[in-house]
Amino acid sequence: MRNIAGRALLILWICISATTGWAAEKTEGLLGKNYIIGAGDILEISVWKNEDLTRLLTVLPDGKISFPLIGEVMVEGKTLAQLKKELENKISRYVPAPVLSVVIQQVNSNMIYVIGKVRNPGRFALNSNIRVLQGLALAGGLNPFAEQNKIRIFREEGGKTLIFRFRYDDVSTGKKLEQNIWLKRGDVIVVR
Repeated sequence: MRNIAGRALLILWICISATTGWAAEKTEGLLGKNYIIGAGDILEISVWKNEDLTRLLTVLPDGKISFPLIGEVMVEGKTLAQLKKELENKISRYVPAPVLSVVIQQVNSNMIYVIGKVRNPGRFALNSNIRVLQGLALAGGLNPFAEQNKIRIFREEGGKTLIFRFRYDDVSTGKKLEQNIWLKRGDVIVVR
């Protein structure tokens, strides 16, 4: 009888591990394994064999979450793998050899801003990587008064503001495609 119970537990553990791996792969496939967690993102954190330690948590504006047993944890600026490792280390004080899963359920921190002479200016959440043309499409495209060759992308990086020029006429006709850069979290597209 013990042998059957042991096998059943082993099969259960394999199933849970496989599901956890699938969830992590699904998240990584959409966001990339180097996705950086930010304020507003919704995380699902679960510890196998411990329902009390399974939580759906929103990253607070200060970049922290609160988790049972270990309290507040700074998660903003970390990848899923980094956070998983940190949580495993902290939880292992209370739960021996924890099997942990960290999945992003909803991306809310990956925003770009499109302002100026576009049909629908505003803030747009990204759940995939896009380029400038796609960012303009999110804003409904250029309005009739837009100066198509006076578009700028502003990016904060390393404490400095980088400015990229974008000439809509060139890119839309297949010329100078290097201007159609990948957008990053926080980029601002300004259409004059």
